[in-house]
Amino acid sequence: MSNQEDGIFQDAIKRLDSAFPYADIDEEPLEKLKHPKATLEVSIPVRMDDGRLQIFDGYRVQHDNTRGPTKGGIRYHPDVNMDEVKALAFWMTLKCAVAGLPFGGAKGGITVDAKTLSHMELERLSRSFIQQIADFIGPGIDVPGPDMYTNEMIMGWMMDEYSKIKRQHTPAVITGKPIPLGGSLGRADATGRGAYYCIKQIENINKWNPRDIRVAVQGFGNVAQSVALLLYNDGYKVVAVSDSQGGIFNEQGLDIPRVICGKNETKALNTAYCKGSVAHFMNNGAITNQELLELDVDLLVPAALQNQIHAHNAERIKAPYIVEGANGPTTSEADSILNSRGKFVAPDILANAGGVTVSYFEWVQNRSGISWTLEEVHTRLRTIMDTEFHNVYRLAERRGIDMRCAAYAHGLNRIGVAIQSLGTHRYFSEPHGQKAHPGHADGLD
Repeated sequence: MSNQEDGIFQDAIKRLDSAFPYADIDEEPLEKLKHPKATLEVSIPVRMDDGRLQIFDGYRVQHDNTRGPTKGGIRYHPDVNMDEVKALAFWMTLKCAVAGLPFGGAKGGITVDAKTLSHMELERLSRSFIQQIADFIGPGIDVPGPDMYTNEMIMGWMMDEYSKIKRQHTPAVITGKPIPLGGSLGRADATGRGAYYCIKQIENINKWNPRDIRVAVQGFGNVAQSVALLLYNDGYKVVAVSDSQGGIFNEQGLDIPRVICGKNETKALNTAYCKGSVAHFMNNGAITNQELLELDVDLLVPAALQNQIHAHNAERIKAPYIVEGANGPTTSEADSILNSRGKFVAPDILANAGGVTVSYFEWVQNRSGISWTLEEVHTRLRTIMDTEFHNVYRLAERRGIDMRCAAYAHGLNRIGVAIQSLGTHRYFSEPHGQKAHPGHADGLD
């Protein structure tokens, strides 16, 4: 494996060492979190429409299950590799802990340019992947969900295939499903809505007037569209958005509903992916993704790929507030630069936890057989996001550290307590006379 590939996971776990001094845990949990619990690499045979047999590489990583079944999405992307999936699974462990969810972290992916596949090829690929990993997942083991270039239809295929393999209807094995197949109301915009709730907390702290705040959003998929529309409806001036093909900028603010409509206008009901680009909607004001990151705005929302803010551009980031909608958009080297320049960063393991939170709600509803209203989902999500934002913010203020370090410390505390409850070196190395025997209880059943 190349050094470049090695860097994603290694860069991710560097932040554990930075946060450890501010967490009240032993060193053993820290060491445990540096090693994924289990990794699986599979070959996925797919019969293409022209009759060829093509083999795709697939991955699933379960990072840690101390706090519950592992949870994490499945992404389809040409650059997916094991090291990236390990990093994403690690972030999911911390994210679930920060949100207080009874899950550990996992992630999966297939190395594929999904936009080049027909709908039937896409279905064959999705079902074949589940056939390869069916013994690795389950409602009480590991619960996949959607991620980059996967959607509710794909989740529906995967749930259906798993149910066929197990010969019983098992909706709780997959989240992010279509509503008629057991999906939850409010799941579609949950990640963007969670980021929006974090922004509203920043607004309250700084007494912002939304109409005075200029926003740039990198990415214009589901997460970015959701947060951009919610901010637009509140009066924020969203001046720039972008997708993989480029971006658009308007100093006076963009008409976000119109941009969303234009972006999605080629997405007919029977298609799996949107083929439009925001870069096609204006004759002028076109910008690159890199230029968008460096705009002179008040709030930047990176909601595209990881490693977009790095050592080579962090000095040019002008936005004083950054709310991470994507997973891992900022490298550890960039973090140091941003912190030295006084930037406020709401980190991914807090700011984009809305998606996994509502996935947890879906899992609970599937297992209980009870459905919640959209208002219930939104209220429960806001309660969790507001509570955990304040937990992280207070820790950052109390310890004099940045928000990312505080979020990691907050998550480490929750994971560490769970791991220590099973016994660490401190427990087993104590003289027997100074501790209760694990098989002895003071009271009787």
